[in-house]
Amino acid sequence: MTSVLNALLNSRPKKSLIMGVINVTPDSFSDGGLYLTKASAIDCALRMADEGADIIDIGGESTRPGADPVELQEEIKRTIPVIEAISSKLSIPLSIDTYKAEVARQAVEAGAVIINDISGLRSDPHMKNIPAASGAYLIIMHMKGTPKDMQTDPVYDALVPEICEYFRQGIGTALEAGVVPEKIMLDPGIGFGKTLDHNLEILNRLDLIKLMGMPLVVGVSRKSFIGRLLDNAPADSRLEGTAAAVAVSIMKGADILRVHDVKEMSKVARVVDAIKNA
Repeated sequence: MTSVLNALLNSRPKKSLIMGVINVTPDSFSDGGLYLTKASAIDCALRMADEGADIIDIGGESTRPGADPVELQEEIKRTIPVIEAISSKLSIPLSIDTYKAEVARQAVEAGAVIINDISGLRSDPHMKNIPAASGAYLIIMHMKGTPKDMQTDPVYDALVPEICEYFRQGIGTALEAGVVPEKIMLDPGIGFGKTLDHNLEILNRLDLIKLMGMPLVVGVSRKSFIGRLLDNAPADSRLEGTAAAVAVSIMKGADILRVHDVKEMSKVARVVDAIKNA
């Protein structure tokens, strides 16, 4: 399955990849409680695949602002059976959204080929060894603080340079462990320890982060900064704002768009790709 992902990332003409989000949690900010059963999560994955998802990302712990950590065994119980079931039914790459090495290890054994670590290898010292040993892809995401406290007055002296330095450190950690550079991706962490202005600046300057030479993953879907820009619209009323942010992200260099609304964002990506590749 890693070869499938490699082919997708290196397609010509360039195709922006849609990563569908399935949170098997009771408390995620947008889809919490919708996919608590294995059957509902499988149905969602099958629907996303039909709607154009290139990748499906499965998470068992809410990382919304203020969220409390989930115990290891509970996260394993939520995610691993779902990954096993989906991998037996679909041939598209699966991603595990976790910062715990043991969850990542079991997820890869169950069929995941991407480890999406919101802590950028800073939470679990053993995490770096999992993609190194398994050959899985690794997403290093930038986050300031933890989900519990990340939105408590985040301050930067130089936002984009600090994010890039964070990435350099994470990349160094991964390479020292034996992760091959071609399997490292970067996510600037929209909404993870950022104010509204920080999020807008990151999206406007994604092309500078792209200069680091690795695929960019961007997750703007239904996030609170969009709600603030749209008269405090709730999460389920942020579709148009998400589409605008997805379009800008692609034009600025994003390779993978992490979204909830796969059908709609697949169409957005197709149009923007056509413009960008013209």
